[in-house]
Amino acid sequence: MRNLEQEKIAVIGLGYVGLPVALSFGRKLPTVGFDIRQRRVDELKKGHDETMEVTGDQLGAASKLELTADPAKLSDCTFFIVAVPTPIDSNNRPDLGPMISASKTIGPHLKKGDVVVYESTVYPGVTEDVCGPILDEKSGLKNGVDYFLGYSPERINPGDKEHTFEKIMKVVSGQNEETLDRVARVYSSVVTAGVHRAPSIKVAEAAKVIENTQRDLNIALMNELALIFDRMGIRTQDVLDAAGTKWNFLKFSPGLVGGHCIGVDPYYLTTKAQELGYLPEVILAGRRINNNVGPFIAQKCVKMLTSHDVPLRKAKVGILGLTFKENVPDLRNSKIPDIVTELAQYGIDAMVHDPLGDPREAHEEYKIEITPLEKLTGLDAVILAVAHDEYVKNLDGLFARVRDGGVVIDVKSAIHAKPPRGIRLWSL
Repeated sequence: MRNLEQEKIAVIGLGYVGLPVALSFGRKLPTVGFDIRQRRVDELKKGHDETMEVTGDQLGAASKLELTADPAKLSDCTFFIVAVPTPIDSNNRPDLGPMISASKTIGPHLKKGDVVVYESTVYPGVTEDVCGPILDEKSGLKNGVDYFLGYSPERINPGDKEHTFEKIMKVVSGQNEETLDRVARVYSSVVTAGVHRAPSIKVAEAAKVIENTQRDLNIALMNELALIFDRMGIRTQDVLDAAGTKWNFLKFSPGLVGGHCIGVDPYYLTTKAQELGYLPEVILAGRRINNNVGPFIAQKCVKMLTSHDVPLRKAKVGILGLTFKENVPDLRNSKIPDIVTELAQYGIDAMVHDPLGDPREAHEEYKIEITPLEKLTGLDAVILAVAHDEYVKNLDGLFARVRDGGVVIDVKSAIHAKPPRGIRLWSL
């Protein structure tokens, strides 16, 4: 068995998941960080990370890390870690394109004795049934004989500076016992929280996909409760605060469910289940509830405006936040465009501001123009859609953007101060 000192790590994909992984290994072992985007590689070499997950100092500390967009640099690596996105298409079907592309890139550089570990979220079977044959074809080798497969699900939480890669228990799996030992040894060298050895690759794949499915369902329950309590005239957060005093009450909150994990991963599981002849009911019900929150927020705003005789086509509405989560610049699968689209059905052309989202990406992906904050004044309504620190740490400034008699919609229940007299506050 290869000694740890003989390993050379390759991390394929330098996004939210891959970059922290590459940095961690690059402080200890010779590591190649590969990304197909030359611009991304160039920016990282200059000490700039557009995802805001790592600092220039952290990039500089990874002295054994080589960043590249050249696949030839993978040739002398022995341990490949694939950390590419696994999105869904417009029909909510899994898009394995990045996984397939990464496998095709690695294949020609595989050698006997190498290990390929996938971290991307997939349904059980993708590593062995989809990626393995591609690696075989491109390498001329046979997985399980000449080289070996593993799976170790990513658990990166964007924007979370406490639960970092090294501090989160790592689930590991391998094609056989020897491979499992090797995968565990490599990850244990950098993950101080330890590793959990799954009995098979499929078990590890399933464990990952249900982590986010469970969160999705719990949030869906909170969103459904919020819809019910709104009809009762009860503030949801007040109910949750009271219920949360019980020791075994799970503390979830209602809200928009976007991003590249919770709002996506359940579809990987449900698609595979449907292929096997089983129609998931609870999981898909949760998805439907969460996907309808954006339109509900818009409709609530419209109702509050019309209750005070505001002409909708003349209503001046501002939306604060476009990224899928607070304090991160990631716009993928944001649910704020659902609010924009629903408001447009009522003739309201909402203005959107975000301090972190890339204006070019916002336009290309959603056809949304990011409006300068100084233009959001005299608003009939403001929707605090994303609780960026820039907003919640300056509530006086937020309220000042709303005219007397206007409306503030607090999607994340992030506002704990009373609004000035004359301004109506509603939270999900």
